[in-house]
Amino acid sequence: MIRVRFAPTPSGHMFVSSARVALANFLHVRRHGGQMLLRLDDVDAERTKPIYAESMMQDLRWLGIGWDECIRQSERMPLYENAIERLKQSGRLYPCFESQEELRAKQDYRRKRGQSTIYDRAMLQLTPEQRAAAEAGGKVPYWRFRLSARILEWPDLIMGKRQAKLPSVSDPVLVHADGKPAPLLASVVDDIDTGITHIIRADDNAANTGIQIELFEVLGANASRLTFAHLPPMGDASRDGGSRGRAGRRVGSLSLRSLRGDGIEATALVAYLAAGGVSGACEPAPALDLAPRFSLARLGKAGSGFDPIALMAMNRRALRGMDFAAVADRLPNGATETFWLAIRGSLDLLTEARGWWDVVAGTIVPPVMEQERDFLVSAETLLPPEPWNGTVWQTWVQALAEASGRDLDTIVVPLQLALTGEDHGPDLADLLPLIGRNRTANRLRVAMS
Repeated sequence: MIRVRFAPTPSGHMFVSSARVALANFLHVRRHGGQMLLRLDDVDAERTKPIYAESMMQDLRWLGIGWDECIRQSERMPLYENAIERLKQSGRLYPCFESQEELRAKQDYRRKRGQSTIYDRAMLQLTPEQRAAAEAGGKVPYWRFRLSARILEWPDLIMGKRQAKLPSVSDPVLVHADGKPAPLLASVVDDIDTGITHIIRADDNAANTGIQIELFEVLGANASRLTFAHLPPMGDASRDGGSRGRAGRRVGSLSLRSLRGDGIEATALVAYLAAGGVSGACEPAPALDLAPRFSLARLGKAGSGFDPIALMAMNRRALRGMDFAAVADRLPNGATETFWLAIRGSLDLLTEARGWWDVVAGTIVPPVMEQERDFLVSAETLLPPEPWNGTVWQTWVQALAEASGRDLDTIVVPLQLALTGEDHGPDLADLLPLIGRNRTANRLRVAMS
């Protein structure tokens, strides 16, 4: 059975880039009938907080992304300690005492001479006496994993054939001086223990793949059962650095919480993030509905930009297809189904419904149009009597056309401004019965004054 994992670090709110990884894992595993593990990488208690873990789970549920099991690395320390001890006994972990300042000085020295800055394994030459002296002086070692001289190759479901030349990689630190495992080690231990078969993640993590494969093998696991897929980078598609529109912040600081606050619908964001991997046209839909048509291979190798304008267009389509029951609890108090059906096709964001509710049930101040005064006087005079129904707009426009000799466009534009305060929006044929005769007359008087 295919088993995947989504493994966020709960040190802040979830970003769009992380949501994209979670969605790819979810769609892939649901299409193939597998299982998804949510792993919270919270070993570092100083960086991570339970409130962010809960926030991330709320975001996933909002997107419609479910999981079959949830584990927390902070509850699995004995497992990591056992792996650390095994690696020490195998001779693949070795103690290091060099400080960050010493390492930087060494790298600068080698860089100035055009030499490789890969860690030189100086600590492998440490004698027992030197180690004892360092510890007697109060130094506590951290531990590096000694890589082999192999060149590893593996197929990537998205990027194709890839390789890692381990001799060109610095031996990674797997155990910190406080004894806590580095994320790389904890992740491999968890992947082995939980039976993960597919690692689907962002391409910025691809550099660790060769190290992970070797670590799998050293810990006694069969690395050949692993399949990797690295999502191409997601950047900012807009020319002005992502400032266009309320959804247009830079991707690196764009949280799902901010998008939801802006009024982006979950089905719109899901469809937008999944679009490249879904066969056929991708319309707003729950994540589970997209799974049968999703393929990692369709995502391609090229990076995709985050385009707030395209997301907004997807959001418009989502709102246009939503029925009243799906939004009733998020509309202004008193809003009716008739109101929703009248405005839903004109919204970019659900939050804009508040303004249209003011148009039909509240108070707005239209602009004064002195040049249209005679026409607006005539418009008030020709207002049909109540009750108003779905035909009132047509009746009124026909009377105005006969009295003024104007065509439809020159009738609609001033009335749109006078009655709604906007130069575009929902069809006035739908809005007029909701606005009512008294509000219509009062706004015409304000606009002509």
